Amino acid sequence: MSDRQGIPARELSDEELERQGVHAHTMRHWVFLHGTAEQFRTHTERMLELEQEYLRRHPQRTWQGSGDAPGAPSRDDRIRDLVQTFSRAVTALLEEEPTPGAATGTTHRPDPAEAQTALLRRFAEAPGGRLHKLEAHQIARQLTPDSHLVASLYRQDPPLLQAEKDARVITDAGRVWLQKRGVPA
Repeated sequence: MSDRQGIPARELSDEELERQGVHAHTMRHWVFLHGTAEQFRTHTERMLELEQEYLRRHPQRTWQGSGDAPGAPSRDDRIRDLVQTFSRAVTALLEEEPTPGAATGTTHRPDPAEAQTALLRRFAEAPGGRLHKLEAHQIARQLTPDSHLVASLYRQDPPLLQAEKDARVITDAGRVWLQKRGVPA
């Protein structure tokens, strides 16, 4: 394992192994929704390392490690399952459309006004001008790597977007802003 992931799981005390395992599972949701592809990959590797070490030390504490439990998978079955899961993930990635500049490692940085317009357009097209905050976050990330650009939509006077509990909503000012740029709102 890389240094970024900390002490190898085999070298952790039982208490530290359990603590890091609980922490990894707690963080999984956040990394899945908000992390970069690299963070997700690193987190997945570390979580699997911690889980496999836990199974090695305490095989009878989980159904995966208890060979005598009815229907418990064998070591080979667990390996087969991991390989199939990995294969499905690779296949899904290969079936995705490549992003512009992916082959060269460069990406097009959109004009700030274009990114704001595209994001507000997505809100205007959504039912009631509302998107769940996580969906809005993902759309914004796809449009621009600049989180300050998106945040400025909330801070303008008057604001173009507003938060309403778990939803993000385009304001009347946001609709007017779009119309001034020739976008139907």
